[in-house]
Amino acid sequence: MANDKDKIKKINIICAKGAIEDVYATLVLGNGAVMEGIETNIFFTFFGLDAIVKNRMDKLHTAVVGNPALRLPGGMRMPTLLGVIPGMEAFTSWMMKKEMEKLDIPPVSEFMELITAGGGKIYACKLAMDMFKFKKEDLCEYVSGILTVGEFYELAGGEGSHIIFT
Repeated sequence: MANDKDKIKKINIICAKGAIEDVYATLVLGNGAVMEGIETNIFFTFFGLDAIVKNRMDKLHTAVVGNPALRLPGGMRMPTLLGVIPGMEAFTSWMMKKEMEKLDIPPVSEFMELITAGGGKIYACKLAMDMFKFKKEDLCEYVSGILTVGEFYELAGGEGSHIIFT
């Protein structure tokens, strides 16, 4: 058993990709930290912003081209070449969402609600917001603020604090 000095006190997760598998990895880690009583900050940048933009957050897709680790439900590996077939991304995303429903995994918006209700904080990257021309009004209600990278690092500091890049 770790003593108090060795315990994780704060977790800071950076999500830079908007594919469903990347966003859910972020949300599962964040929710798990909140449930363990760990101070949790999640920073969405670049294409990860799709997870916190109101009209995109519940419409994420699976990355099929260039994803060598992609597995279909049941564990079958999908060759990357199949990803170029029209409709394959939509089909794979549909299958993933169907399997997640079977496991009672909530949609992105509900996951965000769980994390923030538990005390977790969700942040957007100012640079990515400016680059993609998003406005604060485009973001979901669960976003606590828009931060520069420097402000995120300042927030992420402290003893027992860790940064995870998903």
